[in-house]
Amino acid sequence: MVYVLSKDGKPLMPTKRRGKTRNLLKDGMAKVAKLEPSAIQLLHESKDYTQPLNLGVDAGSKTIGTSATAEKEELHCAEAELRADIVDLLSTRRAFRR
Repeated sequence: MVYVLSKDGKPLMPTKRRGKTRNLLKDGMAKVAKLEPSAIQLLHESKDYTQPLNLGVDAGSKTIGTSATAEKEELHCAEAELRADIVDLLSTRRAFRR
């Protein structure tokens, strides 16, 4: 997935067409904005077409999952693991105070 920025720096819809982005970079119509995650910025005027996105959050007891989806595909997903040692750390601190 390559993220795309307009000439003004506004985010556009990301693309999976790496050949298209490679040709844009080679022809001088775009520049690399970031390496990680890979993003390019267009150097020419373009329409600001975007699609509505849905953000889903699944808050579990040990992990939290997030997902950004368009109509037909998933654009981004992430999973964060929550800390499980805080109760033990607070108990240890309380024992040191006594």
